[in-house]
Amino acid sequence: MTTWLHLERMAAVDAALRACNPTSVLDLGCGDGDFFLRLAALPEITRLVGIEIDAEAVARLEARLHAQDSAARADVRLGSLLSPDPSLTGFDCAVMIEVIEHLDPAHLSQLERALFLVLRPRHIILTTPNAEFNPLLGVPAHRFRHPGHRFEWTRARFHDWGRRVARQGKAHVAFHDIGGAHPDLGGASQMAVFHMDEC
Repeated sequence: MTTWLHLERMAAVDAALRACNPTSVLDLGCGDGDFFLRLAALPEITRLVGIEIDAEAVARLEARLHAQDSAARADVRLGSLLSPDPSLTGFDCAVMIEVIEHLDPAHLSQLERALFLVLRPRHIILTTPNAEFNPLLGVPAHRFRHPGHRFEWTRARFHDWGRRVARQGKAHVAFHDIGGAHPDLGGASQMAVFHMDEC
């Protein structure tokens, strides 16, 4: 089921992506491909690769690409974000939409290395739930929004992480609320947009 928040997230990432004017995009944790299919339909994107660890999701996405006649210009690969193919360097932009919270916190350093040292796209756009907003969504204090989530960050925790990895990865970062702007709790999701310093 497509929710209002899912649509808000995709719109926010789409706007951030277009501001970067990319011709090549990595969709990391592309899942069934809701955002990937949008990218595949854009003629200005000449190189598009999606990485997904779930084989069933990859199969569903490939079927959707064939139905959209986009299979020839999009590459979907089964694999882990934590050990990416070093050949996937040189991309203009990488997106990670509601993916990081599915990782074991002990593996975050591997993700940071993959993003900022191995792949190092010119821009990285990353979204994750805002834990502070959970009460407005009816999520009990002792639970996460999704059973597959390993953690959910407050805005302060996300900003701390984003600033640290930006500093270590020689990047600049900006943060944005997604899905509302409560005066005390922020948005339902949150987004970090990283720009590499040498760009």
